[in-house]
Amino acid sequence: MGLRYYQEDAVAALFDYWGEEAGNPLIDLATGTGKSMVMATVIQQLVEGWPDMRIMVVTHVAELIEQNYLELLGVWPFAPAGIFSAGLNRRDARSQIIFAGIQTVWNKADLICGARVVDGEKIFDRPIDVVLVDECHLIPKNSDTQYGQFFRVMREVNPDFKIVGLTATPFRLDSGRLDQGDDRMFDRVVYTYGIADGVRDGYLAPLSSKHTALELSTKGVGKLGGDFKQSALQAAVDKMDVTRAAVDEIVAKGADKRSWLCFCSGVEHAEHVRDEIRSRGISCETITGDTPKEERRRIIEDFKAYRIRALTNNSVLTTGFNHKGVDLIAALRPTLSASLYLQMMGRGTRVLYAPGMSLETPEERRAAIAAGPKPSCLVLDFAGLVDKHGPVDMVEPKEPGSGDGEAPMKICPQDGFDKHGEPGCGEKLHASARICTCCGFEFDIDDSPKIAANAADVPIMTMAEPDSRDVTSRTFRFHEGKGDKPPSVKVTYMSGMTAINEWLCPEHSGFAKTKADRFWLAHAGQRPFPRSVLEWLERQTELKETAEIMVKPRDRYWDVVSHVVGDYGAANDDDEPPANDNKPAWMQEDWDDIPF
Repeated sequence: MGLRYYQEDAVAALFDYWGEEAGNPLIDLATGTGKSMVMATVIQQLVEGWPDMRIMVVTHVAELIEQNYLELLGVWPFAPAGIFSAGLNRRDARSQIIFAGIQTVWNKADLICGARVVDGEKIFDRPIDVVLVDECHLIPKNSDTQYGQFFRVMREVNPDFKIVGLTATPFRLDSGRLDQGDDRMFDRVVYTYGIADGVRDGYLAPLSSKHTALELSTKGVGKLGGDFKQSALQAAVDKMDVTRAAVDEIVAKGADKRSWLCFCSGVEHAEHVRDEIRSRGISCETITGDTPKEERRRIIEDFKAYRIRALTNNSVLTTGFNHKGVDLIAALRPTLSASLYLQMMGRGTRVLYAPGMSLETPEERRAAIAAGPKPSCLVLDFAGLVDKHGPVDMVEPKEPGSGDGEAPMKICPQDGFDKHGEPGCGEKLHASARICTCCGFEFDIDDSPKIAANAADVPIMTMAEPDSRDVTSRTFRFHEGKGDKPPSVKVTYMSGMTAINEWLCPEHSGFAKTKADRFWLAHAGQRPFPRSVLEWLERQTELKETAEIMVKPRDRYWDVVSHVVGDYGAANDDDEPPANDNKPAWMQEDWDDIPF
């Protein structure tokens, strides 16, 4: 199976970055979009390009270690790879490529790097050149942790040592984005592909959220390390009458769902929710951090085979757990962590396509999801997570002291009728939605029923239907940045007599830079990407025209969410790209050295 377009772009963006900077890059890919395939491709291309290079893939979950190792062997069957993990009973310290658990290797640098003493001096025969960290948002900020000590020693062994981070949530609870701050571990996000991108392309299943009658209260619960105190949180929510009411709703609203995943607020809470579900004659098991390995494996296998309908856990199935069939998530675990929120919701976005349908285009993939056994995943947000953090496709870490903005939203009427006489369903939607993504209810523009954005009443996804606009002309202009911000490219699309603007930022960092690079690549621009607005304007003749844009309303303006690319313009009217094979710089040149 070949790479999807965004996986190819992510790999290319990494090497493009190393062609420009010798830093530590970060790749941001939504849960379920194939980070392990990207890692496998990067590893293979590094080793085949530089045969002496040694690489490690480090994470904290045994399931992820094994999954990533097997993914590489699927791409490259004879890869010189091994595993160093106590949990998997493997210690392949001499392998050229090592998949490792940080708990096992953090103090094993001498063994892994081939340390020996010559004339009283320690030398290393097998230094590590690159470490890829899966789920890198879990690297603690404190440099004295296992990750911090391991990286410090590896850099002492090899000053050119590089770290590549991969995550679906590029921020921590206590310190904001991983690529910001003086003590940041990663220099720049080189590529981003989010939940909204995956849903749009038909590679992820949409999330659907219904208002819950029960709302868990965290009143009086203290905070520790930026989140709720675990013991106090469990004491606040683990009450029998509350648990029974929650399970009543889960059973009623999950009647047509096959795989329920419940995130609870503690071990005892998870057991109590399990017992209450069982009391309704529904099969249910619990997994905690103390569940024996073989029992955990057996439970997960039964859950994936639909022999168990419900699974409760205490925040241990947020990473390294993949079951495409999860079609109901019960959020019974309040958290202040946007990262934990996204990781929990990401367990429900994997797809199950209807068999026998074409999957060639995004439209066909979305149709195959809609016709399949899991058209969406239902989120029952008892914990008020959506209200706290916002829709999953718009989450950003809040700066200390910043306010909690409320997302504009409305609810599809449960007992009202649209202009065709069709009833609504109660789905939570973005305020700009014209059609309910759940039942197809069509809102009148001026009388859409709105409610206040209080707890549990914010949409889980901003799913307003984008509108298509034909583009009659497109211009690029220099746009001066405000304050100390870099300038940007102001793109103006004319659609008839309407001007629609978009701003692209080749001089910025993070997602803004990634967005500009993706626009450039989609319009057949050549690598390396423009590094300044002036360079963009000078090279604009490389780009194909924009034939059509997809837009969403926002206040009095339009947001451009995607583009349909046309042919080359008059400056290049032979419909051929400028002379360049469109390969990244590291493949176009005969580089003698490592690309960083």
